[in-house]
Amino acid sequence: MLTYPLMIGTWEIVAIVLVVLLLFGGKKIPELMKGLGQGVKSFKQGMNEVEKEIKEVDNDYKKEEKK
Repeated sequence: MLTYPLMIGTWEIVAIVLVVLLLFGGKKIPELMKGLGQGVKSFKQGMNEVEKEIKEVDNDYKKEEKK
């Protein structure tokens, strides 16, 4: 059981970057980051759509409640 917070230091980050470079190579990393960015953008867009739908349903419910 860990009794101290899990912290990542500078050398751990350097090691992770080196492993990623060795696994994927310098040419694949921009493609991977582009795909990751598109995925995050799509996720945020989906979250905004869900929030919008929830607000619309809430507004419709409030209108029905006033009747």
